[in-house]
Amino acid sequence: MAEEAAAQPTAPTMRVLGQFIRDMSFENIMAQKGAPTDVQPDVQVQVNLDAKKRPADHQFESAIKLNVTSKNKGGDQTLFVLELDYVGIFHIENVPDDQIHPFLLIECPRMIFPFLRRVVSDITRDGGFPPLNLENIDFMSMYRNEVARRQAETPPKADA
Repeated sequence: MAEEAAAQPTAPTMRVLGQFIRDMSFENIMAQKGAPTDVQPDVQVQVNLDAKKRPADHQFESAIKLNVTSKNKGGDQTLFVLELDYVGIFHIENVPDDQIHPFLLIECPRMIFPFLRRVVSDITRDGGFPPLNLENIDFMSMYRNEVARRQAETPPKADA
């Protein structure tokens, strides 16, 4: 029995070592321009992901970069702009090299997203707007779409 247990592969492990805001900008354009307060916001959210290996063994960074723009419905008047670069530092072991890239861009963002959502809600509320509660993000679909986009951009190799 002990030999069978030793032959099984070790399960992947991940620990969040820390998380932080690398960069953030919030502009309340409505207040700066003295815009009317009876507005109906139309919020657009752009999400980008980034990941990299850190110098320490088994440590990686995974970043979610948000660009949120709120405009008045029916007009082109910008209410606020929020740019946020939120980073998680992870200790990851037993993930095969060919799976580390999707792991960093799917599982890691999934772990830190609830904290980023809270930051966005607090910033928008403290900025004078109703709290913006971000919808869940399907990081798996984002990853698959990006891989498909990159494959479509890569020209096929000509036979030599």
